[in-house]
Amino acid sequence: MTEHFTLEELTFTNHREFDNTPNEVQKYQLNRLANFLESVRALLGKPILIDSAFRSLAVNRAVGSSDKSQHRRGCAADFRVPGMTPNEVVSAIIKSGLPYDQVIREFDRWTHVSIPNTEDAAPRGMALIIDAQGPRIYA
Repeated sequence: MTEHFTLEELTFTNHREFDNTPNEVQKYQLNRLANFLESVRALLGKPILIDSAFRSLAVNRAVGSSDKSQHRRGCAADFRVPGMTPNEVVSAIIKSGLPYDQVIREFDRWTHVSIPNTEDAAPRGMALIIDAQGPRIYA
């Protein structure tokens, strides 16, 4: 898909009992996401380790996520960055001016980032924290 992100990486799941093959529209969205992730990687100056990007309905339900999750569309990724905390990653993305739809510090273990669901939609620039206290605005 791009220099640093493959379709296999963006569709990998530990839930191998479920088909996690994206359709053509979802592949197109994953390509948009991969290009955005290249921008995040360049910003951070470090590799990004993808934990989860595209999720089929079955995989998404298996991980307990909403059916409306942007992961279902191929527009979101959860990742870690060696040598950086999720808080540092979120802060850098917010300050960068990159056109993210959402950036979320999740449980202080990984970062979620998403792009708008369509090319013509404006990025919402939502910054959140999700942890044991529940979801809230990143401040």
